[in-house]
Amino acid sequence: MSDAPEVRPPVVTPARVVIALCLVAPFVAMLWVGSYAKVDPTFIGIPFFYWYQMLWVLISTALTMTAYKLWQRDQRARHGGSK
Repeated sequence: MSDAPEVRPPVVTPARVVIALCLVAPFVAMLWVGSYAKVDPTFIGIPFFYWYQMLWVLISTALTMTAYKLWQRDQRARHGGSK
């Protein structure tokens, strides 16, 4: 017998799907330049092109934090809450 720890195969769960969506959404939003390559509407004099990207900095932070918290919860559940 081997003393190697048991390796469980990856499992797709609803939480992991949400984590993936949280991490992929900012990339899709920023790579789809045609959706925000315009001047109007302006916000406090700032063209849409710029404030849209700055807004995604905040959104990306929130989504990454959400993904991290969900990942922590998923790992605790997978390892039996030993942490």
